[in-house]
Amino acid sequence: QVQLVESGGGLVQPGGSLRLSCVASGSIYGIGDMGWYRQAPGKERELVALVSSSGRTNYDDSVKGRFTLSRDNVKTTVYLQMSSLKVEDTAVYHCYIRELVRRFEYWGQGIQVTVSS
Repeated sequence: QVQLVESGGGLVQPGGSLRLSCVASGSIYGIGDMGWYRQAPGKERELVALVSSSGRTNYDDSVKGRFTLSRDNVKTTVYLQMSSLKVEDTAVYHCYIRELVRRFEYWGQGIQVTVSS
C-alpha cells in the first residue's frame, strides 16, 4: 500500500509564500515523476509542476518564476515552494507520484491553499 502525506497548506495573503511537502511511503518500486496538481472550485484538475527522476522540471506557465519544485529521493519527498501567491492560486493541491517502471500513479488526498486578503 502506498501513502502520500501532504502538509504545508493554509491561508496566506496575496504576495505571500507557502511551502508544500509530500512524503511518499509504502511499496513503491522506484519513483519516476513527482509533483503537484491543483483543482480550484468549479474547475478541472490541472498540472502545477512535475519533476522527473533525472531532475527535469516542468511548470505550468501560470506559476513559472513564482513556484519552485524540488525532490529528495532519499526521503521520498517532493516540495513545492510557492512565492508571490495570487488569489487565483487558491485551490486544493494534490501530490502526484508515478512509478518509474510499472508506471502506476498515486495521488495524495489534497491540501487546501487559500490566497486571500
